[in-house]
Amino acid sequence: MLFKELAGVFELIEREPSRNAMTALLADLFKSATAAESAIISYMALGCLNPPYIGTQFNIAEKSLLKVIARIKGVEIAQVKEDLQNVGDYGLLVAQGGWGSIVEEPLTILNVNALLVHIHNISGVGSQEVKEDLVEQLIRSLDSISAKFVVRIILGKLRLGFSDMTLLDAFSFMTRGDKSLREALENAYNLCADIGFLASVIKKDGSVGLEKITIQPGIPIRPAAAERMDDAAAIVAKLGKCVAQPKLDGFRLQVHIDKTGHEPHIFFFSRNLQDMSSMFPDLKEVALCLPVESAIIEGEAISYDLQTGSFLPFQETVKRKRKHGIDKVMQDYPLRLYFFDILYLNGDSLLEQPHTDRRLALEKLFAGKEVSKQEVMFPIEEVVITSGQLLKSYFEQNISAGLEGVVVKRTDAIYQAGKRNFNWIKYKREESGSLDDTIDCVILGYYLGQGKRAAFGIGALLVGIYNPDMDMFQTIAKIGTGMTDGEWRAQKKECDDIRIDHKPARVACAKELYPDVWVTPAIVCMIRADEITLSPLHTAGKSDVSMGFALRFPRFMGYRPDKNAEDATTVQEIATLFQHQFDKKKRN
Repeated sequence: MLFKELAGVFELIEREPSRNAMTALLADLFKSATAAESAIISYMALGCLNPPYIGTQFNIAEKSLLKVIARIKGVEIAQVKEDLQNVGDYGLLVAQGGWGSIVEEPLTILNVNALLVHIHNISGVGSQEVKEDLVEQLIRSLDSISAKFVVRIILGKLRLGFSDMTLLDAFSFMTRGDKSLREALENAYNLCADIGFLASVIKKDGSVGLEKITIQPGIPIRPAAAERMDDAAAIVAKLGKCVAQPKLDGFRLQVHIDKTGHEPHIFFFSRNLQDMSSMFPDLKEVALCLPVESAIIEGEAISYDLQTGSFLPFQETVKRKRKHGIDKVMQDYPLRLYFFDILYLNGDSLLEQPHTDRRLALEKLFAGKEVSKQEVMFPIEEVVITSGQLLKSYFEQNISAGLEGVVVKRTDAIYQAGKRNFNWIKYKREESGSLDDTIDCVILGYYLGQGKRAAFGIGALLVGIYNPDMDMFQTIAKIGTGMTDGEWRAQKKECDDIRIDHKPARVACAKELYPDVWVTPAIVCMIRADEITLSPLHTAGKSDVSMGFALRFPRFMGYRPDKNAEDATTVQEIATLFQHQFDKKKRN
């Protein structure tokens, strides 16, 4: 398949406001592609060359692209900068064309992918100049529309407006002509979170191939998630006899250990499936000593004070998430990793085993090991809960220790990868307002602002939450408080890096709330509010027969860089919190 054919479909999708129409365009595209092309298309459609656990970082400075475009167009860099100010996007800038192709034969998808992979892998002294030359050659080899999308892929700003879930729907329509294969596709994807690999399997083997997809150490499993409740007695009534574990305010890690080859491999994957292995040499050394041939274990990493042993807040822990100066940050923010589940052990999946059996397998890895202050890796504490009073007492014990609360788990529950349900329930500390917890929201756009903030070019944010059933982001609040002047300026810059000139296809927003600037849903932030209210305008949970949800007196509390947009608080969680809030008022 020619790359210009792929670019043509991308161009149609970019202008398409309907997610169903996007899905149909993608399904037709995959029908015409080979297995190898389908894998490449799946990655490129999400703006990358690889699955997220490998990542795509071209490390090409924007000033380098300015030089390339200036050479191609035969103009001064100052002119290119001026043109960029007018169009606001490097892709649109290069799409203006004005050069002739330097090759007689149009490039295929495989050709372009190979060239991009080559450019991506170049490093070392003088690499910027080499990359500039190769990018220039590539752009000159393409038509203007193809060049637009290649430049956006290089910059990580493709902005087509759909997610991997839309691709799963497209695979189903390609294979069956409807969504009937979606559940099987999602189950396979949950076990092996590589959308390109999944695309190639479905193209080669059809639906039968999905049954052969299994856990592979080195490829992350999409993590399970917990629902929320705020009443101990109600939790025990729902789960019966259960267990509780401390809720740590760190970042979630999925540790993959594979000692079956010539050299052992250790991987640390974040909640959003990014490979963070290079960031934790201290943890890697300890993980290598665990008595396993292969394993996948989940845990929570949290920084602690060396002097007191007390845990540090999340905003301190997250400073460990960096690629440079690791030795220094290891000393400043030492980590402890508390394992709370084991999913795979010595070649066997444990996902279908009940929690009690998985817990026994986890504890055996640490059996007979004396715990000292120097240890950095442990199974998390777990207590059996038989009553609401016992759970409340254990909850208060953890709050007194400075933790967030507890996670309560069904003892007979299997591990459901990629699912959020009441097998696990978060029971977190109450605050002074009616809303007991922060909400993880996605920034959807911003308003230009009035008065002093007019000088910043930003005055308030429009934020939303995720509706997984519709694969949409729905508005829930406008945020104008919680940031300093400097933070507002920094926020504008971050938003402008992902701004788009139209409402994203996956955003549901009343016209009365349209922001001055739309952004690609990508930045997750923590919002505190006094309570959840009902709104005739906001679209979160809104239907033909009910109003939407909104946040009363919302304020900005910080960012969640460990989360993708689809990991934000869901509409169902908000509905549950709203009901708990109502029940609390009724009790009071």
